[in-house]
Amino acid sequence: MTQIRSVVLGCGSYLPEQVVTNAQLAARIDTSDEWIVQRTGIRERHIAAEGEFTSHLAIKAAQAALTDAGVDAQSIELIVLATSTPDNTFPATAVAVQHGLGINHGAAFDLQAVCSGFVFALATADNFLRTGAYKRALVIGAETFSRILDWNDRGTCVLFGDGAGAVVLEAQEQPGNPATDRGIVTTHLRSDGRHKAKLFVDGGPSSTQTVGHLRMEGREVFKHAVGMITDVIVDAFKATGLDAEGIDWFVPHQANKRIIDASAHKLHIAPEKVVLTVDRHGNTSAASIPLALAVARKDGRIKKGDMVLLEAMGGGFTWGSALVRW
Repeated sequence: MTQIRSVVLGCGSYLPEQVVTNAQLAARIDTSDEWIVQRTGIRERHIAAEGEFTSHLAIKAAQAALTDAGVDAQSIELIVLATSTPDNTFPATAVAVQHGLGINHGAAFDLQAVCSGFVFALATADNFLRTGAYKRALVIGAETFSRILDWNDRGTCVLFGDGAGAVVLEAQEQPGNPATDRGIVTTHLRSDGRHKAKLFVDGGPSSTQTVGHLRMEGREVFKHAVGMITDVIVDAFKATGLDAEGIDWFVPHQANKRIIDASAHKLHIAPEKVVLTVDRHGNTSAASIPLALAVARKDGRIKKGDMVLLEAMGGGFTWGSALVRW
């Protein structure tokens, strides 16, 4: 029996021009390049310029994705933007992106699941497309985390960066075989609010009337990360009958190289299948997965027909996985 799947037509990304290296941070705070690399794998990150907003990054990533897909912006009926750093409290940053692309039809909205945001947004758009509500969608992850960092807190400010990535999805009829169908094959989302205090921002319109700063209990996050990540990936394997051998590429949330390595090892995913960009981008939250996808597409690793496994974990806690046949 045939089935509607959300097929990836193209992907794109954008990184701000300003690059901040570990050495530059070490000149400002009590840290070192060796300390940061050893614990995180991060060597540099991009920082948005003054007056450069999340919407600006998202628009440029969306334009790159549309070009890669070879489709016109006017064919987009749905925009789902994953971000924890919106331009304004309201309206949604997605409507600024919609306007910036010259689109004045369809729907556009933000989705907030922190670092898991892109996977949550992908699953949301997939459900809209599979029901027939829309035919073509833009899914974007965009962040300016530099705006919510305490630059005197060496435990957090060295970890994050700014950037945006996007994919174009189209509803297409497929044969109905999870092992061979193109498109999003399965998604699995989880959350558990008991862990809020381990990773959060200490501000907000309702609580403090301020933006606040990111606060994190790093050891606690690390302790939970590998188990939660593998949990939703095992669910994806169960849902499809696939296993690590059937995965061509593993594109995890780019938060910490040690977490990525431990997750791949636990799942028996070969190191050569892991797409790693955290060294160049740092943790860009909801933007990290599409940024990594764009890198692996551009350098020729991810090709049409490849099975790509995505996963992420973020504040809340939230976590999720997606299996996508390119």
